[in-house]
Amino acid sequence: MDTTVKSRRNGGNAQDASVKPINLALQGGGAHGAYAWGVLDQLIADGRFSFDGVSATSAGAMNATVLAQGWLDGGPDGARAALAAFWQDIAATSAVFSPYKPMPWDKAMGVHTLDNSPFFLMMDMATRIFSPYQLNPMNFNPLRNVLERHVDFERLRRDSPIKLFLCATNVETGKVRLFTEKDISPEAVLASACLPFMFQAVEIDGEYYWDGGYVGNPAIYPLIYHCDSVDVVIVHLNPIVRRGCPQTAAEILNRLNEVSFNSSLLREMRAIAFATNLIARGKVAEGEMKCMHIHSIRADDTMAQYGVSSKLNADWDFLQQLRDAGRREAERWVAVNFDHIGERSSVDIRAEFL
Repeated sequence: MDTTVKSRRNGGNAQDASVKPINLALQGGGAHGAYAWGVLDQLIADGRFSFDGVSATSAGAMNATVLAQGWLDGGPDGARAALAAFWQDIAATSAVFSPYKPMPWDKAMGVHTLDNSPFFLMMDMATRIFSPYQLNPMNFNPLRNVLERHVDFERLRRDSPIKLFLCATNVETGKVRLFTEKDISPEAVLASACLPFMFQAVEIDGEYYWDGGYVGNPAIYPLIYHCDSVDVVIVHLNPIVRRGCPQTAAEILNRLNEVSFNSSLLREMRAIAFATNLIARGKVAEGEMKCMHIHSIRADDTMAQYGVSSKLNADWDFLQQLRDAGRREAERWVAVNFDHIGERSSVDIRAEFL
């Protein structure tokens, strides 16, 4: 095999023994996906990681798709540039089309939640009375244009350097649908990010899909079954722990959103912990199960500062703030855990997830 092609198809560093292959699991969370952008930017800049597979949902699916396209176009530097250009375009598009944005006086005070904005509250109430089929009968979604400006889907289907697994929820069956790099399309990415109160369900081959976060945020199992690397780095956007009991309607809705969008991940972590325990106790034949190493990049204290409405805030100042927070947390995580990659999990699965 041509070494250039082999290197490109393995995250760009397959020939360097000092580089460690990892899988990424990217959660969804709207504009909070800019935090994951920062994490990815720092991991790439570090230069000691290659990416085998990426399982992703919603904003994570967008990050994963743009990451793969950028790497295909220009390796690590191309991936970093592609992610930066994509999020800048998100901010510019939001400034034109989105009704969800902070007022100048909010920005001056560093307030990025929209929970108390009268206009946001009015729009939020409208989505609870009228469906997207009534509010947006032409099914206009500016995200489609953004994706098509930054991703050559035909080329990515043919030559993706990274295995992709994008999660969506089948509306009729409630089952998870995984779109791989072989069948990726604008519709597949939009399906993974289709919040049912905001957008009409995305139809693909006669089936209808909503946001994948309801059934896989993200799904871990495809990284176990279809990737060579045994290391999975989960990039969290939804706080698992949020101290205190929510009191207001907005706080209750926010916590319900976080709990529901973390539930599928917690279930998979229980299954992984169970399998790991069986392997450790010698209860399964050698090679019958794969022992996975689980790693977690999360900043619950940071992300818990932001309410659910801030996931709709794609103001450029806010996105940069999230990006910088992601960079810092990834840099800290690498400094502490790099030596664990390829050797063992860097999180206690039972303590963190069970």
